[in-house]
Amino acid sequence: MTRPAPGRGGVVFFAIGLAVAIAAAGAMLFLDPSNHAVGVLVIVLSIVLLLMGVPVGIAMLGASLLGLWSMSGMRVVASTLRNVAFDSSASWSYSVIPMFVLMGMILWRSGLTANAFESARRWLGWLPGGLAVATNFAGAALAASSGSTIGITHAVGRVSIPEMLKSGYDPKIAVGSVAAAGTLGQIIPPSLLLVIYAGAAQVPVGQQLLAGVVPGLMLTLAFAFLIIGQATIWPSLAPRIDMSTVTWRMRIESLLGSLPIILVVLIVIGGLFSGVFTATESGVFGMLAALLFGVIHQLRQGLGWRAIALSLKESLAGTLVSSASIFLLILGVSVLTRATALSQVPNALASAMVDLGLSREGLLLILILVYLVLGMFMDTLAMMLLTIPVLLGPLGALGVDPLWFGVFLVIMAEVGLLTPPLGILSFIVHRIASDPEANLGRPVPLTSVFLGVAPFTVAALCVVLILILAPDVVTWLPGLGG
Repeated sequence: MTRPAPGRGGVVFFAIGLAVAIAAAGAMLFLDPSNHAVGVLVIVLSIVLLLMGVPVGIAMLGASLLGLWSMSGMRVVASTLRNVAFDSSASWSYSVIPMFVLMGMILWRSGLTANAFESARRWLGWLPGGLAVATNFAGAALAASSGSTIGITHAVGRVSIPEMLKSGYDPKIAVGSVAAAGTLGQIIPPSLLLVIYAGAAQVPVGQQLLAGVVPGLMLTLAFAFLIIGQATIWPSLAPRIDMSTVTWRMRIESLLGSLPIILVVLIVIGGLFSGVFTATESGVFGMLAALLFGVIHQLRQGLGWRAIALSLKESLAGTLVSSASIFLLILGVSVLTRATALSQVPNALASAMVDLGLSREGLLLILILVYLVLGMFMDTLAMMLLTIPVLLGPLGALGVDPLWFGVFLVIMAEVGLLTPPLGILSFIVHRIASDPEANLGRPVPLTSVFLGVAPFTVAALCVVLILILAPDVVTWLPGLGG
């Protein structure tokens, strides 16, 4: 997505941000502040650079190196640059990232993901709001086989929005269900955000991925019940479609068409749960299965080996670009963690929170509000990676399980993808719905998108509240896994 040219307000905002950034950097360079003050200035400078549009990894890296120089001098900066780049990325925890990315790329490029919506439509179309419910479950199926939020949103939106509008659905429920389906991509494993969190929080990747299964299913069901409830109370929002022409044979055939994706899901999640595979091995075998099924599918579609090779080349190129950007983020958060640890800000924050006497539930309710505000202005990964080093200590002091917090953090990050003014998923869905081929000549304004995603945001927050009150829901499955 290209950004619009900045108006007068944008220029003023940039000028203010630049002034704050210069002031923060100048204070660290020339005023000799205490380590606590440097830690706060590093976080402030990182946020300001992010809001000014600096790439996430570079913003965190630059601010953190400046903070390290202020606290310990150039020798520590040189040592950090020499060691952290290798130490932060050469981790067994992160070796799964390229495999998960490549698996999703192959499934998308080979065309296997297109079968998920049709299968869900044939099985769930009879329900009130059946097409929107089918969109929701198709998103869950794709989430369990690719883990790309934006990829799922595009794949499902291109197919389902025209179908829903053609059937007389209100545009708000059509675009809202698509955006909500996209948020499942980073909660149901394989999830890159959960992998990145596991590495940053130093928890087992396999257990962290398993921790996302039950909450992901809860979100899927919450969205489905919301759609059914809306369509039952206000039938004009989502008229029932005629399913008389859909036979049981057609339903079974649609399941067979989705069988490759189902098998990939069973390999990844089943292998993790049974203990047969480590997280990295499940990614490798899932990718190999996706490659095999993708090639077979393309051959059955009549494509030649040259076209298949081109598809694989595009998948590899996309994986290289995505993986490189992710590892730059990991490098940035590693240096930020070192800088904040040296400043003792997390320890001071932990002591302050304990002294406030907040209960576990009270702190987490406050964090919901904090993440809702951050999600309005900050990129998902930036929001996660900036807060992990600061909050893990205070949360640990109050007995919050890091596996549980990883799921909480990812759900809140995905909710941030829906909320204005940043709400990147809402803008992506609006862009899809602005295509005349998708909206069938019925323009969908951005306000309709935000109104459409609002009920799903509330449903997601209700699930978060349940997880706060019943944390065992998250940690139960990892405890059973081999």
